[in-house]
Amino acid sequence: MSPDVWMILAFAGLLIAGVPVAFSLALSGAVGIVLGLSPDMLATMGTNTYNSIAKYPLIAIPLFILTGLIFERSGVALRLVRFAQALIGPRHGGLALVAVLVCMIMGGMSGSGPADAAAVAMVMLPSMTKAGYPKPFSATLIAASASTAILIPPSVALILYSIVVPGVDLRALFAAGLFPGILAGLALLVPAMIVSKRYGWEGGTPVESAERLSVRTTFKQAIPALFAPVLILGGLRSGLFTPTEAAVVAVAYGAIVGLFLTRELSLRDLWELLGEAAIISGVVMLIIALAGIFAWAGTMLGTFRHLAEWIISLTDNGVLLLILVMLAVLVAGMLLDAISIYLIMMPILIPVMQHFEWNPVWFGILLAMNIAIGQFTPPVAVNLMVTTEVAKIRLEQTLGWALLFVVAMGCALALVAIFPAIALWLPSVLGYNV
Repeated sequence: MSPDVWMILAFAGLLIAGVPVAFSLALSGAVGIVLGLSPDMLATMGTNTYNSIAKYPLIAIPLFILTGLIFERSGVALRLVRFAQALIGPRHGGLALVAVLVCMIMGGMSGSGPADAAAVAMVMLPSMTKAGYPKPFSATLIAASASTAILIPPSVALILYSIVVPGVDLRALFAAGLFPGILAGLALLVPAMIVSKRYGWEGGTPVESAERLSVRTTFKQAIPALFAPVLILGGLRSGLFTPTEAAVVAVAYGAIVGLFLTRELSLRDLWELLGEAAIISGVVMLIIALAGIFAWAGTMLGTFRHLAEWIISLTDNGVLLLILVMLAVLVAGMLLDAISIYLIMMPILIPVMQHFEWNPVWFGILLAMNIAIGQFTPPVAVNLMVTTEVAKIRLEQTLGWALLFVVAMGCALALVAIFPAIALWLPSVLGYNV
């Protein structure tokens, strides 16, 4: 067998053996280097790991992770929930609607599905359980809704996509993700409302006082949270700051909100959150760094080129091949995190995308929607792991509800695939290069 085949087999074997993705990438890359190049070339591993993370736009990732943690600790999710409850009022499926809306707004602050799921689940699950919603349904709905964070700007996954795919404007990606993200949220809301009405689940919260749930009062409390996405996106659109600088602004704004407006964040909390963000960011950066070894080995051996040529040879029909690629990414999304998927699959998919002349911005949004579905689809389902842990239920109890929401978001994905203007209209209007 050729060295590139051994490298792929080594990677698959290490994953099956339970070796973490980052180390599986590094070790399989080393196998490719030794067998296909020369053991002396192992000296390049240090340079490759450094070059993988020595990219200015990557600074935005730990900063947006910190932003999500700060807003979660600042009581922002609770204020958004109360405002949404006051706005919608008691009705069948009311709390389901609140959960979806709050997840989408929180996604516009954190850019991370698991962080979004944790913040909203802590606030929403007790209320939904008290109102009669089954815990498996509530946990799955929140996990699915939180997956829209990967689409609604600022998205950590889209930041990485813009780095991996050369020539893609991150501002265009952010703008392109907005309407598909909203569409995905609406797609989840339709079955949630139908099921809620069918089973008669109430959406009211009678334990809250009328004053606290008045629209005017709760709106005033929610203004700092509602202004955050406006600040980030408005600053990007006006050219006031770059996407990386937007992350710095988001952190500073979140700290001001938590320390001086909601006053639920102390300096001690802020110090703890810095450490927590550093740990999460360290894991992300480790994956990116060690993936550099795999990427370099695959490029030098021609592995990615061979795989891309094989995929292209499957069919001349671009539509059929797009469906096959989407199914492959969906399966990968059930097993791996978004960062690993981009780092592993994009070197293979970029030549395919260029061969069929798919718009890279539109294709990036389709990939993100696929990965979003994977975030709440067992067996891995990172968002679902978070919400089931909060709800104190087993992951397998959510399988039926997860399949329902997979179908719903799959319909939204199909619409974006059939009508690219859903993703591309806004960045075109804003004058970005698409």
